[in-house]
Amino acid sequence: MDLQKLFRNVIYEGQLPQGEAVIVTQDSRKVCPGAVFVCTKGLSVDGHDYARAALQAGALCVVTERPLGLQGEVHVPSGRRAYAELCQNFFGRPAEKLRLIAVTGTNGKTTVTTLIKQILEHAGCKVGLIGTIHTEIDTMEIPAKYTTPEPWDLNALFSRMVLAGCSFAVMEASSQALDQLRLWGLHFEVGVFTNLTQDHLDYHKTFENYFAAKKSLFDQTEHMVVNMDDKYGRRLLTESGAQDQITISLQEDADYTARDVRLSAAGVRFKLVGRGFSKEIDFPMPGSYSVYNALCAAAAAVAVGVSIETTAAALCSSGGVRGRCEVLYRGEYTILCDYAHTNDAIEKVLSGLAPFTQGRLIVLFGCAGERDAKKRPLMSEAVVKYADFAVLTSDNPRKEDPCDIIKDAEPVLAASGKPYFVEVERRTALYRALEMLQPGDVLIFCGKGHEDYQVIDGVTIYLDEHRIVRDWLAKHGKN
Repeated sequence: MDLQKLFRNVIYEGQLPQGEAVIVTQDSRKVCPGAVFVCTKGLSVDGHDYARAALQAGALCVVTERPLGLQGEVHVPSGRRAYAELCQNFFGRPAEKLRLIAVTGTNGKTTVTTLIKQILEHAGCKVGLIGTIHTEIDTMEIPAKYTTPEPWDLNALFSRMVLAGCSFAVMEASSQALDQLRLWGLHFEVGVFTNLTQDHLDYHKTFENYFAAKKSLFDQTEHMVVNMDDKYGRRLLTESGAQDQITISLQEDADYTARDVRLSAAGVRFKLVGRGFSKEIDFPMPGSYSVYNALCAAAAAVAVGVSIETTAAALCSSGGVRGRCEVLYRGEYTILCDYAHTNDAIEKVLSGLAPFTQGRLIVLFGCAGERDAKKRPLMSEAVVKYADFAVLTSDNPRKEDPCDIIKDAEPVLAASGKPYFVEVERRTALYRALEMLQPGDVLIFCGKGHEDYQVIDGVTIYLDEHRIVRDWLAKHGKN
């Protein structure tokens, strides 16, 4: 793309060289002849330190936030904003050809985005989805590297969605992505806020920074759907710049609420009530938090023009979401898996299961390595509050010693007086937990959900809990 066209509407100082750009990148390792290299500053690396090397590698132009005295250099107020804008321009601004919906919050993003896509498809729309599990372009699935991709990858996906005939793109908006301005310049028809609990403080450092990152989405949003039962949701309603505020609640009068909620281990039933309508919903995901997720999805769908009749029918016909309180087996006992990897998420899923467990509630969990260590005892506290038996194992240790991680989480289990065992190797822990099952028991694997791998000592290894359960059931004649 011609540089003059690429920099259209981008504010910069300096003289653009002549030439055709073949890629825009903020990663110096991807620089090639004809590249435009944008200098951005991260937590540990400053792209300005690689600007000269980028030119030597053939970069056509470098974009900096401060003068470096290099040939082919232009200056911008913000490298991250410029990077987002340049990537949009390179791909022909595909997001402007789509109706965008974004979901943010600590928990529920994957479920809500998936439900919105299911509702829109039920209404006859072609939809793209970008999130934690994978990217979907209509019916095609693409593996996901990040919950919210970098601007180059994001706009490439938007472009493919347009070519596939999608009219909507539904995406998860992570706090890191918002803080890093990956979504800068995009207009969202609807933004959804699910909740806010402790997470990602290893990155954001303070809860206030975490909230500020989430809040920034709604400066780019036309309609906002907010869970007003969450205290940060209520705060967001007073501080947000969104034009239209739509509220959901199970506790107060709101635009969308649930009445006559009936919980079971198989799912939830409730009346979806709004202004001028009341619809019976039979939803196949257990727990009161599933009601919140369904309300958020319904409110977002109606905000973009889907009828309440179609929305209700789609929720009732939903098959649920992979790895989100997913039932892997239901018979004389029940086996589930869930992505819950924070104390709040564990609290939510277990509180929804405990009242309907006839035998023992057995909970297998681990804590992530190289992440906020303060969460580890809190996760154990959430487990012992509801579990009859706990299994403490590894999640993704990454390059942290898994035994050190377990030492942070185990004292709460030991002090609780409840039975538990520790097994560092997760595959072994899964089999030991499965062998414990007795009639009436409920066993839930927390932490991995949709993931089919572990990261140990920096190496990714295959570990699919769905397959382990299938193989174990087949061995015991249960499938």
